[in-house]
Parts: sequence; structure tokens; C-alpha cells
Amino acid sequence: MVETWLALVTGALIVVGAPAAGLAAAHAVDDGAARQPPGRHTVSAVLTEDPPARIGVDTSGGLGTRTHATVRWTAADGRTRTGLTTVAPDLRAGDRTSAWLDRHGSLLRDPVTPGGVRSGSIAVGTVTGTSAGLLLFGAERAGQALLNRRRYDRWEREWAAEDPRWGRPAA
Repeated sequence: MVETWLALVTGALIVVGAPAAGLAAAHAVDDGAARQPPGRHTVSAVLTEDPPARIGVDTSGGLGTRTHATVRWTAADGRTRTGLTTVAPDLRAGDRTSAWLDRHGSLLRDPVTPGGVRSGSIAVGTVTGTSAGLLLFGAERAGQALLNRRRYDRWEREWAAEDPRWGRPAA
């Protein structure tokens, strides 16, 4: 009876609690990204050098395929500036790209893009939800083991009490 209730409550917590934990974590990532410094904007920039070759990286534009390279752009005051930022690895020197600047006009080396925030929140939410579900399942299994242990101890005591009667030789 206790095992049934334990399994039922755990199942309900996994069905409701694990997705809720995942959503809460995903929203926390989104909220953190929303608190990025105001005034960020993009400018058109030109690569001044080829990005370094990355062995084993798919350059088709998937996640995690960005690399660092030096870019040149024209600042709001008309002066030409250069700096290191993330770019797609398939670009070459002379190609145009977008560079992110803060409200002071300084280049952001590793800007958070909307696509990066979305993929990050999905990943964090998925890992958190799955971890919560596995944690609840593990707690349920530990509860089952504890109940079985108590049951086995009770059976052992009952057998010990009955054993003298069964172990007597026939007279």
C-alpha cells in the first residue's frame, strides 16, 4: 500500500514538477539575457584576417561554430577601429559581418545573440527538467529500498521467533 502511494506521488511529481523545474530554469536564462546592458547595437564590420582553422568543426552554421577574429569598423565619430570578436569560421579576410558594440561604442568580444539565448535556455531547461525527473525517480527507488529493508528486517525477526519451534527434533 505504501509503495503504491509512493509510486503515485513520485509519478505525479515527475509529470508536473520536472517540466516546471525545466521551464523555471529556461525562464531564468531568458531573464538573465534580458538584463543585458542596454544600448547594444550592431555595426557592419570587415574581417581583417582569416579566422583560425578549427579542426573537426562543422562550418555549416550550427551551434558552437563561432570563432574569434579581428574585425574593422567605422565608429560613430567617423574613426576606424579594430577589435577581436566572434565570427562564423567560414568567413575570410575582407568579408563583411556584423559586430556588436555596447552603448559606449566598445566592441563586445562574445556577444549574446538571440539565437544563443534561445538555444541556451532550451538546453538549460532540458537538462534541469531531466535532472529533476531523475532525482525524483532516484528518491522513489531509495524509498522503495528503505521500505523493503524494513520489511526484510521484520520478516527476519518473525522467522527468528518461529525457528525454535521448527528446528526441534521429533520426540
